[in-house]
Amino acid sequence: MKKWVKATAVVLALMGLSMKNAYAIDTTTVNEKWGKPTVVYGGGLSEAQIQQTSQLLGIKDPNTVLTETATGQDLIKYLGSGDGNTSVMISSVMVQKTDKGTGVKVKIKTPENITLVTAEQYANAAITAGVTDAEIEVAAVSKVTGESALTGVYKAFEANGVQLDAKRTEVAQQELEVTNKIAQENANAKGFDSSKLDKAMIEIKKELAELKQKQGQLATKEDIERIINEALKNNSLQNVISQDQINALVAFAQNYQNTSAIDSKQVLEQLNSLSKSVSEKINSLVEQAKNEGWLDKIAQFFQSIFDAIKNLFSQN
Repeated sequence: MKKWVKATAVVLALMGLSMKNAYAIDTTTVNEKWGKPTVVYGGGLSEAQIQQTSQLLGIKDPNTVLTETATGQDLIKYLGSGDGNTSVMISSVMVQKTDKGTGVKVKIKTPENITLVTAEQYANAAITAGVTDAEIEVAAVSKVTGESALTGVYKAFEANGVQLDAKRTEVAQQELEVTNKIAQENANAKGFDSSKLDKAMIEIKKELAELKQKQGQLATKEDIERIINEALKNNSLQNVISQDQINALVAFAQNYQNTSAIDSKQVLEQLNSLSKSVSEKINSLVEQAKNEGWLDKIAQFFQSIFDAIKNLFSQN
């Protein structure tokens, strides 16, 4: 029994592996090129919760950051959804613009409280919306889905003079909701990995853009279905994603290619950067598993199950 408990712990540990982000936004020194980082607190936070969030984001001196508040009206403005209720706005973000070519990097500071959305899903959707070359940190003082955090990102950019296209922010929210729903529905499915889905989404958006550039016109529904199925196959998800989920991806892709993102060189640059980051994450997890002997222990775990079943029948 002890062996089984130990082996199970090994499996759970492997499932919890994650690659550490190599960056942290520095709030101790003012960046003379990009200025102060911008913090956007959820409007539903109390003063005490704002202070707690500030600590979670590693802010030692409030004078070293610009401060904004995300409201229910911002949710409607940027995402085209919600009922304008500010009290439910809990997620907060800190954003720092970075040098051209660095890409969009997202770090979730409180993964125990951001219960649905992954860092890569945030980054993918933010790129669709028009966010470029930025470091983003997300935090919440209590358990939330985290879906409204993008509102804070967009408000931070606007506070620094960058006006994002409302149509693109709405499509970005659709992307976030679709990918998140697929990830949740397949969380326990054999062969599913959210990082593979993130990579497939990047490929879909890149292929749509390249087809438009090559043909001079938008992809047909048949083109979109082919591109999606190829991306899923490239990432070993063709036998995991259901037809209903593919239909949701098709609906997103149709809306995506009708935004200015489809012709944006910046979007392609940001997607290439994110693709590299996601690939490195997948490779890092596999390498970490090998180095720490987890893969061998997983094999031993399933062998122990097989042996136990065999012994059970041999005793009867």
